[in-house]
Amino acid sequence: MEATVVRTGTEGKTWGGGNEPLKASYGKMMMWFFILSDALTFSGFLAAYGFSRFKFIDSWPIADEVFTHFPFLHGVDAPMYYVALMTFILIFSSVTMVLAVDAGHHMKKGKVTIYMFLTIIGGLVFVGSQAWEWKNFISGEYGAVTTKGGNILQFIDGEGERVALSEIAVPIAGDRVEHESNNGIWFDTGKDLPTYSLDEVKAGFIQNEDLLIRTQQLAEDGSKTILSREESLMKLNNEAIGTVEGANLVQNEYGAPLFADFFFFITGFHGFHVFSGVIINIIIFFNVIIGTYDRRGSYEMVEKVGLYWHFVDLVWVFVFTFFYLV
Repeated sequence: MEATVVRTGTEGKTWGGGNEPLKASYGKMMMWFFILSDALTFSGFLAAYGFSRFKFIDSWPIADEVFTHFPFLHGVDAPMYYVALMTFILIFSSVTMVLAVDAGHHMKKGKVTIYMFLTIIGGLVFVGSQAWEWKNFISGEYGAVTTKGGNILQFIDGEGERVALSEIAVPIAGDRVEHESNNGIWFDTGKDLPTYSLDEVKAGFIQNEDLLIRTQQLAEDGSKTILSREESLMKLNNEAIGTVEGANLVQNEYGAPLFADFFFFITGFHGFHVFSGVIINIIIFFNVIIGTYDRRGSYEMVEKVGLYWHFVDLVWVFVFTFFYLV
């Protein structure tokens, strides 16, 4: 007796259940899988950042005091203004991407070209802005003194305003010799010398009686702890071991070195995603111009790259919240 074989009409087709599971094409489904995996990666990074911040909650840098620069406004205190502008530009590029996808659904090549071009410009401006922000973060503005415990000491005047090392340091006669392979341990060249030595900063601090030291420890009101003049002198003489300008993976003039480590890693990883998205958008943009998708009769590629671009924008909202707002 022969067995009855029930045929569904989907034999041999992708997925075994039709070519469009969840009413999505194969390409769009794969993009969703990538977005999901990438979302888990960013979630892990941001969770690690959150745990580290909680561990150093009493000494974490205050974002309003770190990101205060604005292009062409040197010396103007504009906390978070440029970061907010960067965020607006990236979100607006997401709007233009939506318009490009919608125009593609209606097979309007001209509008797709315009909106894709605007999306690319927005992405390039954001990446350039992030590079500019990195430059300022690395170079620093005021400088600080490091202590034996790995903390930093910042300087303020009688009105509570930050004072840079360049305004404090007093030149001291004598050459500072940089440790090189020919005058030190043969296998270790050492670090570059800072602009100002600790002795020069100490000498200037002693001469200016209006200066005080502000530690990275936060008070109950959320502001950093300011020491008295006597406490400042004692702290500087007993615990200071060197000076630091700007931030890198080892030292950070703004506070805990972990803040700089996470900033470089997470914002850099996101910036790489934005840059990759810009490159992909440029490729799609030229394909639109030469009529590739008109000949195919579908602008689905624009929609797929749009999914990626919206994801990148959404991730920045979380990065912005974690680093700059919380």
